[in-house]
Amino acid sequence: MSAEIIARYKEKFTCNFPKAKDVFPACIEEAAQTLSPQGVEAYIDGANFLCKIGMGVEPVLVYLEVMPEIAQHLGQGTMKMVADYGYQLARSPNKKALIPFLQSLGSVCRRIDTVEDLQHYLDIIDEFVDKTQTVIHGHHSLYESPGMVPLLNAMPQLISKLTLSGIRNFIDYGARNYNDAPDQQIEYFNLSSHDAKSIIQRERQGTTFKAAERHLDMLKDCLWDCDRPYSVFSTAFDQLRKPVPYLDEDIIAVPDVYEDENGISGLDRYRAMLAHMMAHKTWSTKLMADNFSPHMQLFISTFEDCRVDYLAIQRFPGLKPLFLALHPVPEKGACDDRKQSCLRYRATRLSRALLDENFDPQNSLLESFREQFHQIMAEKGEDSTTQDMSELGIKFYVKSRKQSSDSLPDIFFENTEISYRDDNRFIWFFHEENDEAEDFNQNEYQSDEKQVDDANSLPPRHYDEWDYISQSYRPDWATVYERLHPSADAAKIDRLMEKHNGLAKRLKKMIEALKPQNKKRIRFQEEGDELDLDIAIRSIIDFKSGQVPDPRINTSHTTDSRNIAVMLLVDSSQSLNERNPDTGQTLLELSQEALAITAWTVDKLGDKFAIAGFSSDTRHEVRYQHIKGYCEQYCDEVKARISAMNASYSTRMGAAMRHAAHYLKSQQAEKKLMLILTDGEPADIDTKDPQVLIQDTRKAVEELKSQGIYSYCITLDPNADEYVETIFDNHYTVIDHVDKLPEQLPQVFMKLTQ
Repeated sequence: MSAEIIARYKEKFTCNFPKAKDVFPACIEEAAQTLSPQGVEAYIDGANFLCKIGMGVEPVLVYLEVMPEIAQHLGQGTMKMVADYGYQLARSPNKKALIPFLQSLGSVCRRIDTVEDLQHYLDIIDEFVDKTQTVIHGHHSLYESPGMVPLLNAMPQLISKLTLSGIRNFIDYGARNYNDAPDQQIEYFNLSSHDAKSIIQRERQGTTFKAAERHLDMLKDCLWDCDRPYSVFSTAFDQLRKPVPYLDEDIIAVPDVYEDENGISGLDRYRAMLAHMMAHKTWSTKLMADNFSPHMQLFISTFEDCRVDYLAIQRFPGLKPLFLALHPVPEKGACDDRKQSCLRYRATRLSRALLDENFDPQNSLLESFREQFHQIMAEKGEDSTTQDMSELGIKFYVKSRKQSSDSLPDIFFENTEISYRDDNRFIWFFHEENDEAEDFNQNEYQSDEKQVDDANSLPPRHYDEWDYISQSYRPDWATVYERLHPSADAAKIDRLMEKHNGLAKRLKKMIEALKPQNKKRIRFQEEGDELDLDIAIRSIIDFKSGQVPDPRINTSHTTDSRNIAVMLLVDSSQSLNERNPDTGQTLLELSQEALAITAWTVDKLGDKFAIAGFSSDTRHEVRYQHIKGYCEQYCDEVKARISAMNASYSTRMGAAMRHAAHYLKSQQAEKKLMLILTDGEPADIDTKDPQVLIQDTRKAVEELKSQGIYSYCITLDPNADEYVETIFDNHYTVIDHVDKLPEQLPQVFMKLTQ
């Protein structure tokens, strides 16, 4: 651009800030290369306008820097839109957000394609302000939205992971749930809270690990005979080093979500990743990393990756199109004439050549090592070793080394990432303990709240909770801590049974009537109760005709058995400490009696059953206590746990039911029954609206029904009619005389299962 044109543009730039005048010539020269003359005029007008809004020089500097690229991508009309919106912010209580808005705009506009999308984005920000800007008490003025600046600072991360629709949902959730909690609102929009990470995971496009977990578990167990647990890491947040899948002696670390890639679905990407790591587990052995330079390790790892992929393809041929579709094809010469290290580029081309016989590397060295690799695999197959690959890797590195560029700090990465492969820590070990890889990715979605640190406790599990206002789930909202219930005196339960001896006798008669009486004939038995004449005659004919006779010539008989699995879920909240005015007993003592008699009844019927108690201290700590497991006999140990029951805290029923269903749904039974014993409505100290947990429990009942689990509630609350039908429809019983609970609970159970 000529000096004359620059001088003319400088005359039109009327901003008097010295810093703005200093940078303007360079900025206008760049703008003139990408914008039309009319666009340059609009660019200058926007800068002049921002210079006069009373916010200092910084908005002008940011505008001058980012707007040429935005205008080139979305159109020149965006410059007036941005300047006008900047003025709107400067005149609002959220004027501190002006600089973050302009700074994040470049990242946002790189992810959208039209001016309409930009307007949609501005509308989303306006909606957020409307929901979070609050009137100061006693005044008519507004004060700023606490989360506005953190939101705009986080926007580059959000827009890289979510669509505009996903961002709208993310913002709506934070504004709705933290409008009255400024500190938590700031934490949420800083992306540092557990809820923010969970919502981002929910709104991301692609296949989540949570959705694929059961399928991958079956593949891992059935095809590869591996019981190693998964650990999930997040790829939704900026990190110093991008995390990749890895396998070690304890866990399989996997990303939280996979988007479709090259026509391969997210689920198939998980399959390919798992197959590759399981192939390492099956066929790889350890090498001491200290014996090799980092460059050698790279090529040894490449050969070993290709070896285990080759063997996996031999075992499961359907993996080959998956592997090749997810494997990049770096063009020949792509790294030439660059002042960068080409190590990764060479390793990726080598890998493609080894796996893809149709790939033409146009390189004699790659052709030579392709022949050597396939000769080893043809001769040895599964008897080939990691040591064989280390020898090939060293030879390849020595012959392909470029001393002038291999050690350059700037590495060529373009089109070199093989996304289904792990980081290969599984094949390396280090002599010095302090040299070992420390790139352990903790589960991003594990609660930072307190955990029950006990020898009998298990790691926490997170469950979604239904938000009836937005008609959507709050992901990973409730944290359930489960532990084995402590024990006390088992003799206490025996004394209770003696107290109810008459009831036990009546129940025993009912149990005998309920037990299956029909006999079922079982044929083709070598030993049995009587001879099966049809099979016996056929065996004689076979014997006389020279054929081997069938020795299974007997029949036996058995009784048709009930096929029922039951979960007795007992509310152990603080309200159970209230006393029954008629008997002087607490509701807890009555619940213990009822539970003991019901457990005895179910045991006599021969049904599989488990018992658990629950209470809660906010959503961060739902306590779930195992009293009896499905595999346990009803014995003194179980009785001792029932006798030790105590009452405390609140009643977050939905989370407890979902966790109990986690165990019940895995039982092999024709009928699955969850029987809930409670004395009040679902409630907790962190929920002001009583409908929140009532509607969530109702949703939990629907979820259980879809899993084939029948829910039934026994409630001691005389006012239960106000809510229990909302939750359980007509599947409930209200016990008006609580002293009758020990008698009525087992009878209700038998009616449900007859």
